[in-house]
Amino acid sequence: MFASAASIFSNPWNADVLSAAGKARQDGEKGWISRIVQTFQVGVWPWFGTSEDGMDDMMPWGRGTLTTRATEGEAGSSGGAGPEPGGSREVPFYHLPVLLAEVLEILQPAPGKLIFDGTLGGGGHTEALLQKGARVVAMDQDDEALRHASERLKGYADRFCALKGNFRDFPTVLGEAGVIGLDGMLIDIGVSSRHLDAAERGFSFNKDGPLDMRMDTSGPITAADIVNTYDQGALEQILWKYGEEPQARKIVKAILAERVKAPIKTTLQLADLISKVCPKYSKKHPATLTFQALRIETNQELAALEDFLAAAPKWLKPGGRLAVISFHSLEDRVVKHTLQHQSQVWLDRPEWPAPRPNPDCVYRLLSRKPLEATENELSLNPRARSARLRGVERLPQ
Repeated sequence: MFASAASIFSNPWNADVLSAAGKARQDGEKGWISRIVQTFQVGVWPWFGTSEDGMDDMMPWGRGTLTTRATEGEAGSSGGAGPEPGGSREVPFYHLPVLLAEVLEILQPAPGKLIFDGTLGGGGHTEALLQKGARVVAMDQDDEALRHASERLKGYADRFCALKGNFRDFPTVLGEAGVIGLDGMLIDIGVSSRHLDAAERGFSFNKDGPLDMRMDTSGPITAADIVNTYDQGALEQILWKYGEEPQARKIVKAILAERVKAPIKTTLQLADLISKVCPKYSKKHPATLTFQALRIETNQELAALEDFLAAAPKWLKPGGRLAVISFHSLEDRVVKHTLQHQSQVWLDRPEWPAPRPNPDCVYRLLSRKPLEATENELSLNPRARSARLRGVERLPQ
């Protein structure tokens, strides 16, 4: 489908990815991943090669007709600045992109660079990257986010595309699409403000809605499934591991007693139940940690993060940069330990006679401590208070 992709994005420093892409091209038949890519492609990618299915004039999502390709001379043409900042923000959606200036400082977007945004969301970070002249290939598992982004960023049709999927699966999806080698990578982990504000998505304990919590609404399991079917041991483990909830046992016992009477189906039903057994002693709602734990389990967030971090080095070109934004200690701990290990030149253990080279050292840390929101940003976006940004640069090998 993307015949010229290898010549455009070949990465001589990455034999594994190059070999995999070559095999995909030789296979002739399109696998199920290829069909998914075709189904959820947003935009025609002139910088990937010519499309086989006659989509050169339109920029559809899911075979729809949401947007048209920008014509020559229109805003967003290759190398141009694109729409004026703020010009496409009339569609209300999602939250302000957090740590935006810091992300741009780390990724250093510029014309000719290809950057991957694994959590497209409302498109705020991607729009800023495009405004700097970079090309962006993005992913998101939320259908609503993809619909919005295709509309918001239609002026950048020749430098932007988006695919549906979880960022943990980016090697397969991008490999099938013909992308080889990236100048930058970004993921902004966690639930978006849009998810919290939309009661029907089931993320908020302050708004009544179905106990869902799936970021991908086609996902196989909901938070209600977990609450109503997992046994006591499994529920306690989830609350301890993913929520660090000190009242896990008490909360789980209340859940088990309640679900015997009737299934727990709504967010307020669960939140009220937790409030009864765990009275509020601080500003934090008693259900906060339980909802966090259920969301992580529903979406397998930590496992997805670990998979992404393990695969990222093979896709970054030498000098390419990775930026990861996390919002709670569990995520940041995984990011911190992984990037520190992958940036450590030497390993030493008490039983060794001398330090040894670290075979996993592929990065240079850009800062020892995570970057946090400034007071000015917090005044505009209080939800940025818990955001932590870590960045690394790929070493030449």
